[in-house]
Amino acid sequence: MANEDTAANDHDGRPEEADESDEVSSLKAEVAALKDQAMRYAAEAENTRRRAEREVNDARAFAIHKFARDLLGVADNLARALEHAPTDGDDPLARNLGVGLEMTQKELMSAFQRNGLKRLAPEPGDKFDPHQHQAMSEQVSTTVAPGAVINVLQDGYELFGRIVRPAMVIVSARDSSGAASADTQTEPSA
Repeated sequence: MANEDTAANDHDGRPEEADESDEVSSLKAEVAALKDQAMRYAAEAENTRRRAEREVNDARAFAIHKFARDLLGVADNLARALEHAPTDGDDPLARNLGVGLEMTQKELMSAFQRNGLKRLAPEPGDKFDPHQHQAMSEQVSTTVAPGAVINVLQDGYELFGRIVRPAMVIVSARDSSGAASADTQTEPSA
């Protein structure tokens, strides 16, 4: 009978209950760790997907960057030709050439605009912005504030907020006090 009592204690007693409780606790901890790991993997996969999507969109948006830069030379030559094209006179052929150049330039500028290429043309007196402008020289000026654009030598362009070509400008010297001198022009380091 004593053996039956000890056997009964083993089956309904505390040692087996403690083992089951420890096992349940360890299984719950393992489930929580695996759940946490699965969530981390899912978040990492989502971040990778977003990064890949962003890189593809950037590649699409800036795929025409080099092409746009190459076309800017064409636009510059067209503008120079238009500056010297006859607009009036007796020769109808020369007038038609000028009109044709104007129409071609308008169409090219319209194509630039449709594709997100914006012209950067600061006005005299605008503040010099080194992110959008390239200072070609610095001059003393009494007409604009120090550090402002005096003249634009060549327009700049940006494509979706990224500079394709900075505007080349002449900037008013920081020490402009009205005393203009011919030897104050210097080439800045870009």
